[in-house]
Amino acid sequence: MSGLDLSQFYETFFDEADELLAQMEQLLLDLDAGAPDIEQLNAIFRAAHSIKGGAATFGCFTQLAETTHLLENLLDAIRRGEMALRTDMIDIFLETKDVLKSQLDAYRASEEPDAAAYERICEVLRQLALEHKAQQEGGTPAPAAAPAPAAAPAAAQSAPVLTPAPAAPAAVPDGAAQDGLPLRVRINRVSAKDGQSLLEEMGNLGQVLASDPSGGGLTVWLESTCSPDDIEAVCCFIVDADQISIAREAAPAAETRDVDAFAQAAAEFAAQAQAAPAAAPAPAAPPPVAVAPPAPAAEPARPAGESGAPARAARPGGGASADKESTSIRVGVEKVDQIINLVGELVITQAMLAQTASTLDPVLHDRLLNGMEQLERNARDLQEAVMSIRMMPMDYVFSRFPRLVRDLAGKMGKQIELQTYGRATELDKSLIERIIDPLTHLVRNSLDHGIETPEKRIAAGKEPVGQLVLSAQHSGGNIVIEVSDDGGGLNRDRILKKAIQQGIAVSENASDDEVWQLIFAPGFSTAEQITDISGRGVGMDVVRRNIQDMGGHVQLSSNPGRGTTTRIVLPLTLAILDGMSVRVGDETFILPLNHVTESLQPTNEQIYSVAGNERVMHVRGEYLPLVEMHRVFSVRNAQLDPTQAIAVIMQAEDRRFALLVDHLVGQHQVVVKNLESNYRKVPGVSAATIMGDGSVALIIDVFALARANREKWTQPEAVLN
Repeated sequence: MSGLDLSQFYETFFDEADELLAQMEQLLLDLDAGAPDIEQLNAIFRAAHSIKGGAATFGCFTQLAETTHLLENLLDAIRRGEMALRTDMIDIFLETKDVLKSQLDAYRASEEPDAAAYERICEVLRQLALEHKAQQEGGTPAPAAAPAPAAAPAAAQSAPVLTPAPAAPAAVPDGAAQDGLPLRVRINRVSAKDGQSLLEEMGNLGQVLASDPSGGGLTVWLESTCSPDDIEAVCCFIVDADQISIAREAAPAAETRDVDAFAQAAAEFAAQAQAAPAAAPAPAAPPPVAVAPPAPAAEPARPAGESGAPARAARPGGGASADKESTSIRVGVEKVDQIINLVGELVITQAMLAQTASTLDPVLHDRLLNGMEQLERNARDLQEAVMSIRMMPMDYVFSRFPRLVRDLAGKMGKQIELQTYGRATELDKSLIERIIDPLTHLVRNSLDHGIETPEKRIAAGKEPVGQLVLSAQHSGGNIVIEVSDDGGGLNRDRILKKAIQQGIAVSENASDDEVWQLIFAPGFSTAEQITDISGRGVGMDVVRRNIQDMGGHVQLSSNPGRGTTTRIVLPLTLAILDGMSVRVGDETFILPLNHVTESLQPTNEQIYSVAGNERVMHVRGEYLPLVEMHRVFSVRNAQLDPTQAIAVIMQAEDRRFALLVDHLVGQHQVVVKNLESNYRKVPGVSAATIMGDGSVALIIDVFALARANREKWTQPEAVLN
């Protein structure tokens, strides 16, 4: 393999190692130190072993390989029952995972990992290993004997590929005398195709002296200068570690090895791989498992399910077929984005053709219209299919919080149980990445300000263990994410008192919803003391601003003594928007349809003037601020008389207002174009789109208009600048 450039496989290894570390963390968090589950221990061990094997194979990720090697040895001792698991060990293993993640990130960025962190964690792991050794030497029960290497297959089972196996291979004592013997590599539960790939790999590592594909496995006698660890690491790209055993043992007699062992064995495996499954007798070897390429590229791990099971578990004897294993591929996000952009252009072209067709002769128009309707359906189906590629499950976000909750709860002396629902609910990748920080802040707030200490909870008649719930679900064209706790809830009187102290104008008769909204004011905090977790009053205003930048809104509800719920509503994607097009003067604007509640033509009796130049509109017992679009965006030739215009009632979070426009044009699904990347940020505008006639229409930032009315500025455009 010396001539093979392994750097081409780095990115695949990095991706798989990232997933394995995430699995390892989740499994460690689920582990019960008092009665550890053996399957969980095995899965954690396999994750560490796979990372170590990959790092060792490349040869240039030394820190990563050494750290995982030390971790792997401790995990192996624990899973074999030689070492008792303690809670402090789980903490150390979680810290080790953090160091491994930082090492991986450094290698990915072509940088050197933090040597001090590496030395420190390795020293801690070595101390645990010394503690284990001292316990063994001090008279603790001897460790369980390692499984003996499987004996060479007997002739009665199946003859070796090349020659009959000797009746009993000569046993060789441990020590230096073994060094001259070939390596006997036994791989259990291997399919014909995987066996062929394994033979090719071992043929690159040295000379295959003999092989035996009997008993549903493969035994290979290999003459090589590679160490057993190196051979195992290469094999782990195709099979799992617990399927492999390596020992030094004499190969079959020399006189029987007069042909090319590798060539004949590979041919035998190729014949087995091409054989029809129906031809196999009932007691034959298990069906083939996933096909792995001969190149040492790490296989992508499957995402973990809601149960917390490892995404990449050991292959069972009767594994899934190759067809089922090859249903997913890795594709760069930039390629997906390019496809989405092209589909967007297709939608725009379809809209242009539809508008042009409307000007044709009626007979020709009908024929063309039928074709255009079919094109529209096909374009919509293609658009939805491509957009689904960018969708990611909320599990990607929720899986980050068990560790955060565990660490902060321990630091604050609280007992908290985290529950998650809707982990399979999907959201656009760009939004998934941007929602992590706001959710993290909300979770930290619930832990610090919401859920009480066990003593306070017991005194209040509650269970000592607090409940924190994260949930996600689809609602129409949106996703609703909720962060709920069963803590003390929000204190209305304290919030009002703090608001008055900070000079925020608020009425004592304000509704609860209006009082809760004060929490989102910049610099607002009711914390009595500042901690390293929260209390500085920076964050909740940023949370709301970030949510609004994603086209969503955030709502608070609270019951004193029973807890608080924060509700985030987001669009499923930022690439496509259902909008209502309106005319103001000579300009066309797009209003996001999910913010439009109704439209009507005002009468003189509905319009009232208030202080300054502001006007309000009376709609069914409610007075709504009247926002005139031509004033906000300085549009000429607009309708100045409100009774000759159309009022579109808009909803933004808890605020409603009437938006005055000249005409309603219609409803469209538009392709969102980012203004900042193509021009610059325009106040009051969130994005732009291309209409069917080729003109550009601006998409209104509803939240910017809502903020203008909330502040009651006499010139709404001042808020937008």
